[in-house]
Amino acid sequence: MLCGGVRAAVYCSTNILSFPRLRSSSSSSPSPFKFFYFPSTTRLYAAQSQPSIKMSAGNPPEFIEHIVLFKVKPDIDPSKATAVVNNLSSLASLDSVLHLTAGPVLRSRSSSLTFTHMLHSRYASKSDLDAYSAHPDHVAVVTNYVKPIVDDIMAVDWVASGAGAVNIPPGSAMRVTFLKLKEGSGEDEKNEVLGVTGGIKEKFPGIEQLSFGENFSPGRAKGFSIASVAVLNGVNELEGFDAEPEAANKQKDLVRDKLDGVVVLDYVVPPPQTASL
Repeated sequence: MLCGGVRAAVYCSTNILSFPRLRSSSSSSPSPFKFFYFPSTTRLYAAQSQPSIKMSAGNPPEFIEHIVLFKVKPDIDPSKATAVVNNLSSLASLDSVLHLTAGPVLRSRSSSLTFTHMLHSRYASKSDLDAYSAHPDHVAVVTNYVKPIVDDIMAVDWVASGAGAVNIPPGSAMRVTFLKLKEGSGEDEKNEVLGVTGGIKEKFPGIEQLSFGENFSPGRAKGFSIASVAVLNGVNELEGFDAEPEAANKQKDLVRDKLDGVVVLDYVVPPPQTASL
């Protein structure tokens, strides 16, 4: 199931959690990172619906992140992609959902795993995510709107601890990163990568919020086990954030040899109005 039945959980030539092409002088095998650097950008347009903004008494110390990336078939009528976004966005009204947004990916930098749309939602607990997954409205949206037009899917879940506000304001820019550890990696390697990921916010003060953690739902994660979301005020801040290649490269170098794959994309939380294709 796209949005929870199986657990789930970019803009310029350099960014903090996308990895540039590595050169190999002796091996004919391509580097696992060669596909995660695009000098150009890709924009994917579709209808954008208002995200859920639910008021709460305060910010919980931790919550559940649920991110689904999916690829709409290239020959699909744009109105069907619009219907997917609108119907996914309607699930924000479910009681178990703290925050939900759905819309097109702004920019993607993976040539091996390319996605056109994203759903991001947050829950107070794993049981609330279970309730969302099993809710008849969710099942109906996935069955009637999503499955018929999707070519590929990837989903990751993790526990966000100390990330800050549950709600992300419309217009915010999100950098979503999924990391795949090398086969045979142990706890030391995993914890080192998590430590570097968690330290990103200190190195880049433009990040308003950083959520990261270990995926607890491997079913549709394609082997990616560490995920993060960096939230900035908007696309302009994302551009400025990307304009620090030296600092970015230092962070990448700390974990590069421990990874077999990276998926990085940018997403903008949709504005209140709905935009047509």
